[in-house]
Amino acid sequence: MTVRRDPALDMLLDLNGEVLVVDPEGGHWVRFVVTRVTVSEEKPHGIDYSLTLHGPNGERLVGFDNAHPVRGQKSGPHDHRHRQPTIRPYEYRDAASLLEDFWAAVDAVLRERGVIP
Repeated sequence: MTVRRDPALDMLLDLNGEVLVVDPEGGHWVRFVVTRVTVSEEKPHGIDYSLTLHGPNGERLVGFDNAHPVRGQKSGPHDHRHRQPTIRPYEYRDAASLLEDFWAAVDAVLRERGVIP
């Protein structure tokens, strides 16, 4: 299996280990864990990733990752998104789209919570 060149992948990999406070007064923060892995059926993009938004108590509010299969999935990519309490498959297209989709989900939750207008 060959991985096509993704120009935004280096940017995503550079975020590995970053924790960003997105709401200093309310305590919301995001964390990025992104590493290269061997290409496989479960991780055909050659990366292992977890992008998460956390609330003031540390609870995960939103997550995009490929750490495990979605319930009922027997094979194929493990890409999915969490929005408590729901887990849904996520169609990974490229690193830039992953970041765009993640930040859109973060903004949606922060709007719902009244953190941003």
